[in-house]
Amino acid sequence: MDLAGIQKALGDQQIDGWLLYDFRGSNPIARSVIGFDESQIGTRRWFFLIPREGEPVGILHVIEPHTLRGVPGPKVLYRSWKELEAVLKTHLAGMRRVAMEYSPGAAIPYVSRVDAGTIEMVRAASGAVVVSSADLVQTFESRWSPEQKALHDRAARDTLLAKDEAFALVKERLRSAIPVTEHEVQQFIQARFDARGLTTHHPCIVAVNDHASDPHFETGAGPGNREIRKGDLVLIDLWAKVAGDARAVYYDATWMAFCGPDVPARVMEVWEAVKGARDAAVEFVTKSVASRRTIHGYEVDDVARGYIEQRGFGEYFLHRTGHSIGYEVHGNGVNIDNLETRDQRRIVPGVCFSIEPGIYLPEFGVRSEIDMYVGEDAAEVTGDIQRDLLRLA
Repeated sequence: MDLAGIQKALGDQQIDGWLLYDFRGSNPIARSVIGFDESQIGTRRWFFLIPREGEPVGILHVIEPHTLRGVPGPKVLYRSWKELEAVLKTHLAGMRRVAMEYSPGAAIPYVSRVDAGTIEMVRAASGAVVVSSADLVQTFESRWSPEQKALHDRAARDTLLAKDEAFALVKERLRSAIPVTEHEVQQFIQARFDARGLTTHHPCIVAVNDHASDPHFETGAGPGNREIRKGDLVLIDLWAKVAGDARAVYYDATWMAFCGPDVPARVMEVWEAVKGARDAAVEFVTKSVASRRTIHGYEVDDVARGYIEQRGFGEYFLHRTGHSIGYEVHGNGVNIDNLETRDQRRIVPGVCFSIEPGIYLPEFGVRSEIDMYVGEDAAEVTGDIQRDLLRLA
């Protein structure tokens, strides 16, 4: 935990303290910021107050006094709800603005982790205004270290190898007239992840034709499992991180292929619109970072969405342009979004996010996804960029 950095940021933002709170894993952001020891039993509420100046303090239930072991600062124990409110009142005394994982109007759901009742309790105990910790979270939970960037790059390399092998499998089966299904390809990719030391929270998406019209299609072994045939359009969306390293962060990508030599004109038209939107967003971020222009998540979404709308497909672009990437594939930093939410957080050095525009027609869907990492002086696309629709013929 970067205590000095957090306290400087509190001063810069004119916030008197950051009050981290968790109850039975309800706030993974708080646990990440302090480096919570996940081996600990945690069945009671705890708070950790980082003041703008001075020592932080942990507030713990008497039966779980070791919950924040290894975290700096003294620990204060409470037994009853009355004692908890009194402790909060004492330690928040004089604070006018306190940051918590709260988002006014639920504008950024990823940050909205503290329940309304706890916010009410803090307000009543302290008289302070509770403000959003969104910018603090972006800075101290969502930015990567050089080691994390290296782990991401390793995950990108091995994930893309699994992707290549999966498409090669489909191509060979089509040539040999041996059936292959969506679920079989999904399980093949998972086996390649296991062999290369990658892990993922959920198996990847392999979707054919109108299955790809569902952005979050659930590939499975049930009745909906479809054989991949000549003339089909295939989408593979896969994500993974290095297994066994607590610092590891995800890589996430989506690639498309057509099972044949001659792509239908309508499919190519949609592919070119999606690819163009992706590239327009990448160019906007790259040029803005290089020129040190401040940009926000919603602005990048506007670029990609505007490109697709100009080509008449706006109503078929069903989701935000991209999401934060971190310890979870959908991280807590800035999202590329002005549709589902208006993400007004700045794009700052150290963050990573996806760019993944899509067009979802009733008969087929197309999505292209890359990841962008923002450095101090430049933004980069990590991993490969799909320039052309793959042809499995």
